[in-house]
Amino acid sequence: MADALMNSLIVVEYDPGWVATFERLRDRIWPSLADIAAAIEHVGSTSVPGLAAKPIVDMTVVVPAMADVPIGIERLTTLGYTHQGDLGIAGREAFDAPPSLPRHHLYLCSSDSLALRNHLAVRDYLRTHADVRRQYAALKQQLAREYPEDRDAYTRGKTDLVLDILRASGLPDGDLEAIRQVNP
Repeated sequence: MADALMNSLIVVEYDPGWVATFERLRDRIWPSLADIAAAIEHVGSTSVPGLAAKPIVDMTVVVPAMADVPIGIERLTTLGYTHQGDLGIAGREAFDAPPSLPRHHLYLCSSDSLALRNHLAVRDYLRTHADVRRQYAALKQQLAREYPEDRDAYTRGKTDLVLDILRASGLPDGDLEAIRQVNP
């Protein structure tokens, strides 16, 4: 039963405490990466004030170049993170967090990564467009009700709106097609 609850897809109203969780996690990671990382960004829905979200903080370590990625992977593993590879999204390395920490998703990207550009573009657009933020929140809540055990269907259900956001934020059509191939 506990596993079913942990795997259930739940979208909740915005929690201002997500910012503090991100800051604590960032402050824990930063000392190990400060000499190679440009930033640690709070991304995903928990980074958008007022947006309903799954209560899991998403964060991305940004390194200046692809050559820095292997070093970042090595250092994150010494902090207890488990490298999962790119999980089908080129330019974005994913990690499982140590179980002792608050639930979060950690990624590592070079500063020129399309995946990073997308994360930041969606975050920044939703922060400044309340009407789209409300539309996105309603869609996420609806999809969570329809697909409480199917994360893939939940993600696919968001794809068209996310692509609309990326298009509105100025992402080139070629990059949009690459995204659609990852999330058909």
